[in-house]
Amino acid sequence: MLYDKEIREPLFDYLEERYGKIRIIEEKSMGRSRADIIMVMEEHIVGIEIKSDADTYERLKRQVKDYNKFCDKNYIVIGKSHEKHIEEHVPADWGIITIHKSKGEYVIEEKRSLKDNPKRKMDWQIRFMWRPELNHLLELNHLPKYKQKSKAFVQQKLLEKVDLHVLKRQMCEELFERDYTLWDEIMEEYQKEQNRNK
Repeated sequence: MLYDKEIREPLFDYLEERYGKIRIIEEKSMGRSRADIIMVMEEHIVGIEIKSDADTYERLKRQVKDYNKFCDKNYIVIGKSHEKHIEEHVPADWGIITIHKSKGEYVIEEKRSLKDNPKRKMDWQIRFMWRPELNHLLELNHLPKYKQKSKAFVQQKLLEKVDLHVLKRQMCEELFERDYTLWDEIMEEYQKEQNRNK
């Protein structure tokens, strides 16, 4: 029987080997759910939900709805005990990865490839961006700074004015570069700038 915390490290190794350049963000708030893992790629935001052998499907229906709003593609990663029934609980475009231990080694298999999520929406995905990151996106795309405007206003302007394919690449690059250790510092500097502009 494998637990969530045992699954993560071998899973991360597998994903790095499989996809190359990725950034893993753990426990990311997303609508009414919390994504176990957001995997950032150069042009995609991939949601990954873990259901270990100790987990039930109790919250999965709601989680699937939130993953589908925010992510371009999705995986569910399961312990062996869920293998028989998992396809009844996730959409057909979700990839399925199984993980179990055999003779002391982790065995990871991709049971079903992930496909594009037809329900993804850029206006949800752009909510992943911090305000300073949105400001950088405005700058990259030669748009006004909109200093007095709300975060929602800036998000909408970017969606209206920038080619969505270009914007997605830029958003992924921002997520690759994000430094969580600087969060307090970044937000403090942003607040000072806001106060100076009042």
